[in-house]
Amino acid sequence: MPESPWNAVLIYFVVALVVASIIAVVPGIFTKKRPTADKLEPYECGVPPTSALLGRFPVRFYLVAMLFVVFDVEAASFYPWAVKLRDLGAFGLLEMVAFIVVLGIGYAYVWKKGGLTWR
Repeated sequence: MPESPWNAVLIYFVVALVVASIIAVVPGIFTKKRPTADKLEPYECGVPPTSALLGRFPVRFYLVAMLFVVFDVEAASFYPWAVKLRDLGAFGLLEMVAFIVVLGIGYAYVWKKGGLTWR
C-alpha cells in the first residue's frame, strides 16, 4: 500500500466502525430477554404514573415550541455577523438589514395571528 496521509484516517475509521459494531451487537447476543411487569411500565423520573395521558397536547404547545426554535436560531445568527462586521463592510451590513427585515416581517405576522399570546 503506498504511503498516503489518508491511511491514518482510514485506519481510524475502520477501528471506530469495528468498535461501534461490537458495542451495538454483543450485548444483544449475550443478554436474556426477561420482561417483567415493572420493566414494561412507563418510567416517569422515578415517580409512578398517577393517571393515563389525558389526550393529545394542544397544537398551540407545538406552535410555541416551533416559533421558539425558529426565532432562537435566527437570533443566534447575529453573533457571527457582529464578530465579522468590519470584514464584511457595507455588503454585510446590507445583507443583515435584509435579514432583519425578513425576520421582522415573520415576527409581525406571527404576532398579528396571535401566535405569541399565551392562553
